[in-house]
Amino acid sequence: MSTHRPVAPPSVHVRAALTWLAIFPLVTLGFYATAPFSENWPPVLRSFVLTLVVVPLAVYLVVPQLLRAWMSLAARRARALPADAAVDSAADA
Repeated sequence: MSTHRPVAPPSVHVRAALTWLAIFPLVTLGFYATAPFSENWPPVLRSFVLTLVVVPLAVYLVVPQLLRAWMSLAARRARALPADAAVDSAADA
């Protein structure tokens, strides 16, 4: 008989790390992608255009996928732990 333990949502620290993992590559790619036509733009305009693209991509596409992957991994780890170990590890946290 399999028992499904609910997986706790990720902590604020995990969410911050996942958000950074989404934002950093998007910003890096965005800088390289916009460099050829925006090198003479003022820095504020460059930042505005970059964030106009990066923020929606991160919020609606990348971060939800990373959270889904993290929850799937957490659920798999919870199923792999014996019931006693799950209780012990929760008590240690």
